[in-house]
Amino acid sequence: MDEFQRSQAHWPVLLTRLQERLSYRFTHIHWLEEALTHRSYGQPHNERFEFLGDAVLNLLIAQQLFERFPKLDEGNLSRTRASLVRESTLAELAKSLDLGNYVRLGEGERKNQAWARASMLADTFEACLGAIFHDGGIASAKVFVDSVFKNLIDQIDPLILAKDHKTQLQEQLQRQRLAIPRYSIVAQHGQAHAQEFEVRCEVEALDLQAVARGASKRQAEQAAAAIVLERWQARHQRASQ
Repeated sequence: MDEFQRSQAHWPVLLTRLQERLSYRFTHIHWLEEALTHRSYGQPHNERFEFLGDAVLNLLIAQQLFERFPKLDEGNLSRTRASLVRESTLAELAKSLDLGNYVRLGEGERKNQAWARASMLADTFEACLGAIFHDGGIASAKVFVDSVFKNLIDQIDPLILAKDHKTQLQEQLQRQRLAIPRYSIVAQHGQAHAQEFEVRCEVEALDLQAVARGASKRQAEQAAAAIVLERWQARHQRASQ
């Protein structure tokens, strides 16, 4: 972030520029200012708007997935929503909007280049959404969310989502001619009538592994496979940037 962007003299210009990026014009511009203000900079800061934006985002993404994919069950809807609203996804969307260049930070955070941290970017994205909702209501928030998430949601393949995670992982590995995952029981907990299994899923060729728990061996394997899939996808995302 350069001195021009941090200069208060240019702040109104920056706010105008950001509103163009957001494709939303604020009636109450001070709410956008608050959404861009980190706790280290001063009061009022953006944590309340972050809280609001998180709730609004989960609602709007859930609604969009529910309407777009009528054949997906609750489990797949929940997992898909979680992948869309996770920190790494929101940070990438924040980068596409250049939010890091608009957030107001205290001197220490500026020196540490906090505007580039994924957590900072994701929080600022949620805060801006919260401010849009507070300023323009749910309709304005929906227009914003539909726009920024369009490409991600268009890439969702319901046929793939309908497959369980073990199947997805195995098929993706086989397409790349890699060995299938190895599953092993790490531990069993509880009495015979209420056992919990802890299972490791390991893909040696990718140097990836994960441990997860479930009420049955199958549930634990599915959960571990889901984590490995997510980590593999996140690694691929980083490599393609």
